[in-house]
Amino acid sequence: MKSHMKSWVPYPEDHHFTIYNLPYGVFSTEEITPRIGIAIGDHVIHLEALRKLNGLSGYALEQTLVQDTLNDFIALGKSTTVKLREDIQSQLSDSESTLARHPECLIPMSQVNMHLPVSIGDYTDFYSSKEHATNLGMMFRDPENALLPNWLHLPVGYHGRSSSIVVSGTEIKRPSGQTKPIDGPPVFGPTKRLDFELEMAFIVGKGNTLGEPISIDEAEDHIFGMVIFNDWSARDIQKWEYVPLGPFLGKSFASSISPWVVTMEALQPFALKAPEQDPAVLPYLQSEGRKNYDLSLEVSIKPMSEAPLVVSRSNFKYMYWTMQQQLAHHTINGCNVRVGDMMASGTISGVEENSYGSLLEITWAGKNPIEFPSGSSRKFLQDGDSVAMTAYARKGEIALGFGEVNGKIIE
Repeated sequence: MKSHMKSWVPYPEDHHFTIYNLPYGVFSTEEITPRIGIAIGDHVIHLEALRKLNGLSGYALEQTLVQDTLNDFIALGKSTTVKLREDIQSQLSDSESTLARHPECLIPMSQVNMHLPVSIGDYTDFYSSKEHATNLGMMFRDPENALLPNWLHLPVGYHGRSSSIVVSGTEIKRPSGQTKPIDGPPVFGPTKRLDFELEMAFIVGKGNTLGEPISIDEAEDHIFGMVIFNDWSARDIQKWEYVPLGPFLGKSFASSISPWVVTMEALQPFALKAPEQDPAVLPYLQSEGRKNYDLSLEVSIKPMSEAPLVVSRSNFKYMYWTMQQQLAHHTINGCNVRVGDMMASGTISGVEENSYGSLLEITWAGKNPIEFPSGSSRKFLQDGDSVAMTAYARKGEIALGFGEVNGKIIE
């Protein structure tokens, strides 16, 4: 990535959508149907309008820029998507570029609606934070043997429900299901233990053929970019149903994602070594230079008529299993993945209590409620509560963010 770039589109120094970022997303306005744009500062670059002005010459874009998802555009390959992003960086650095001479290609974010960025064919949720898995093991099993025997040997995951993944800003209806009181038979009703889960997710940028695994060394080339992922969870429903086959109705009612997809190329300045793995993993999960990304994560809860309260500050760098390992393991049996498939990290928790990524951990299953300045408290989410998550990274003058994913709980 070039350093010392300066955009003629102004934005504050700590803005999420800097010239070093330029994430892709799908937007619409009252006059423009959903199509692909790039975020810069508080504006969206209307790529199709720029193309019509010969501002994107030399690309075989066909009709991809006017689609209502990124799938076809991503499928063009990184040779196209990376080059286009670099082209936009150059145009934003040049006050005489086609984009600079046609400000009508810049639309204020206040005038756009954001949409789900990709058509998600399949979604897998992993369980890759050692701190999170340890916390839950201590809470519900033997604290001396918190991790299950397989956890240190493979990235544990389950296949989730892609149809209920929604874009940031979508209201979340409190789900109902079966729960089991301590004494007596199961009962039906709305969840009393609604929770958030702080996660990140990656989007598959290149698929594989059924029966042909993606190797650990090839995995990064198959990942297009990342979003923030809030995997809402009904803990009481999940507790009763998950044995022996895992999460079902307690998870499938909704997951929320941020609308802008930050590319892996933008994230490279923030790469760092992933935690050491002990015991050593099997050869198909081993690679030189295992890396995570130094992404600061934050979660806040805003009750109705109250100010938001930050309840967690974590970091993606804590992940024990990397995205490359997740993808290599996912396909090692020959499973085929497709462009637009989404794979979430699982709850991201750090070592300190203020870095836990769910209310289940923060309140330790409700034993230690969160106290708000108003005097109200929370063990789990109540109707009217809004949850917001952000992700941000900075290294010298290079800074970027993912924006925000938020959702409000309704009856």
